[in-house]
Amino acid sequence: MNIGEAAHASGVSAKMIRHYEETGLIPKAGRTDAGYRVYSERDVHLLRFIRQSRQLGFSMKQIADLIGLWLDQSRPSRKVKQLAEAHIGELDQRIRELQAMKSTLEQLAHNCHGDNRPDCPILDALGADDGCCAHAAGAAA
Repeated sequence: MNIGEAAHASGVSAKMIRHYEETGLIPKAGRTDAGYRVYSERDVHLLRFIRQSRQLGFSMKQIADLIGLWLDQSRPSRKVKQLAEAHIGELDQRIRELQAMKSTLEQLAHNCHGDNRPDCPILDALGADDGCCAHAAGAAA
């Protein structure tokens, strides 16, 4: 199938398929005599694997590692589990960071009157030198 058909079948855009080829995440596609890319069902299966991995928030490096494990039929499942658990830890950290940012913003919004007056505690806090948002910014760093 051509790149458009592979994109449709896998749910991955043609642009991303080309990007994955350029970065080496997937092998370069075969070409027709006219130079068009040609994809097999196995290629589409790999693209679906990548799409689903991306939906779970895995990084490109992690996805490359997962592909290597997926293709290695003699892999120990503990390696896959370790990678998944490490990602869970990263997600937990991101959740904490987002919760801290949300809490800070909620507090700032609560302190804002939201009326016709020009004074705004939200803008004042964002422009402050005293690090009003340090706990949210520190969590995000």
